[in-house]
Amino acid sequence: MAITKGSLILIDYTAKVKDSDEIFETTIEENAKKSNLYDPSIKYEPRLVSIGEGWVLKGLDEFLSTAKIGNNLNVDIPPDKAFGLRDPNKVRMIPQRKFGDKADEIKAGDVVDIDDRRGFVRFIGSGRVQVDFNHRLAGKTLSYNVNILKILKTDEEKTSSLVKRRILADSDKISISFNKSELTIRLPEESFLIDGLQVIKKAISGDLFKFIPSIESIKFLEIYNKSKPTSKAETDEAKAQKDEAKAQKDEAKAQTDEAKAQTDEAKAQKK
Repeated sequence: MAITKGSLILIDYTAKVKDSDEIFETTIEENAKKSNLYDPSIKYEPRLVSIGEGWVLKGLDEFLSTAKIGNNLNVDIPPDKAFGLRDPNKVRMIPQRKFGDKADEIKAGDVVDIDDRRGFVRFIGSGRVQVDFNHRLAGKTLSYNVNILKILKTDEEKTSSLVKRRILADSDKISISFNKSELTIRLPEESFLIDGLQVIKKAISGDLFKFIPSIESIKFLEIYNKSKPTSKAETDEAKAQKDEAKAQKDEAKAQTDEAKAQTDEAKAQKK
């Protein structure tokens, strides 16, 4: 099956700044650990891309549209098809006092939000801060190593990946069922309190209607299960932990009282 505009594919990639070989993004945990990017809270896994939809940089999008499944390729992306050319007019000197209570904490390299814009600090001196509102990779040629893993074919595959794109959760925690043209999605309980969940569900619905034309309606299920009764062993353990914490608190208070008494005694002897 050929990759065409609108195809949904899964890719693994590692992206570097060509001149410095600095890794700035990767879907591969091993590569993240080799750089300063690694974050144990992130799940490193293949990324979903829709060809021609602008989900990735323009240069990478164009490259993927001519590639084949199973290819492991390298591509260099020039600035005009990546994060743009550097604009010197986007570099400003700002009085340090304008950063308020955090003015003394700012240092070179920090990302700051000011005047409803985000930039990074280039240097600080004489009470002024030079802030660059260009993207930090503007003007850079980027190098991507891309492994094109799979093109999604079935409605189930597409639905699962499109939901996961908006709600980060393991596939086995998202239940999907089709009844002719009606789709039902059961979300995992840990997603119920996500900020803006209703907006996210609206966006998911838009994606699904676009990429799976056979769907006419979508239902989202949020099922709350009754908590299981706590066993006696669990109750006893919790009580023991609570008693231990209380004992530690009492001991700390006793030590504080003793230290105060010694201080008072020392004062009295001095008098």
